[in-house]
Amino acid sequence: MSGRRVGFCLSDKKRRKLNLDAFAEFCAGHGVEIVEIDLTQPLVHQGPFDVIVHKLSDVIVEAEHDSQSQQLLANFQSYVSAHPSTALLDPLPAMTQLLDRFASYQIMSKLHNSLRDWRICSPPYLEIHSATDLPSIQQVLVEQGLSFPLICKTRVAHGSLSHEMSLIFSASGLADIHPPCVLQSFVNHGAVLHKVFVVGDRHFCVERPSLKNFPSGPCDRKTIFFNSHQVSKPESSSDLTALDEQMPCLPPPSSEAVAALVRELRVRLGMALFGVDVIINIRTHTLTVIDVNIFPGYEGVPQFFSSLLSHIESVLDKRTSACPRDNGVPDSTHATCGSSAATTDL
Repeated sequence: MSGRRVGFCLSDKKRRKLNLDAFAEFCAGHGVEIVEIDLTQPLVHQGPFDVIVHKLSDVIVEAEHDSQSQQLLANFQSYVSAHPSTALLDPLPAMTQLLDRFASYQIMSKLHNSLRDWRICSPPYLEIHSATDLPSIQQVLVEQGLSFPLICKTRVAHGSLSHEMSLIFSASGLADIHPPCVLQSFVNHGAVLHKVFVVGDRHFCVERPSLKNFPSGPCDRKTIFFNSHQVSKPESSSDLTALDEQMPCLPPPSSEAVAALVRELRVRLGMALFGVDVIINIRTHTLTVIDVNIFPGYEGVPQFFSSLLSHIESVLDKRTSACPRDNGVPDSTHATCGSSAATTDL
């Protein structure tokens, strides 16, 4: 592993959350150099890189309407295409689809068929593209099997606004939604959320607070607006997470079922660094997937540094056996390693 260089392309907030300085020191002790990438400068002058670990969510989302972000993203993609021997964690197309809940929920909805033997599913959901969808929404809700209460989430699954959600209890509450958004049937789960953090072929389950149970079916209760990040913090304590009734503790998710879920999602997503939010249906005890997240914070994950380094090392070992080390300059000999770094082995 001596002399290997791993570039990290992260926002300042993500660098702090990951504690990249401490991770760099940890990696240095194992012969791996961590380099912080500055997207505003030419990447070719910052390389070569054996691996690039990134979370370009801000840039991808802003590139929809900002020319500077479009250029930064184009520069990054150009470098990746010109240096196919550089492994990329994770592929940009895979990350882009998880930023769109319309796309990620389509993936989640297919889990029921592929993981039927494990009793894994996701709640019914409905995409609301624009205000023109609103007049027919009640009929479509019935047709697609959704029932009150409903969770309303923004379409874009990134940024502070993506955590702003609402719980809608009746047809009159539908006036509170703001398209584009996703409506998802709320599943009572005993106020316990299980966050599954994936690092390559390893995964970790961490229990967090969540929304309490609510009566099924429509009622005249006003819409509840909440921030999911605040509700599910480890130390969270609020009326929304305090159960109104006594109920027996739900069994934890089956470790075998979670492992099957992670394997299936790794194949479907083509990703190695992601999180899955799952709950246990209090009525059926079904493992229910409610969200998938890009490169999460990994709070509460033991030995995260060693797990991440181990995965990076495994990727490097695979790449070393197939590709010559990149010298920072595009080289025709790299073509034997694949057409793009976005297709790197995970």
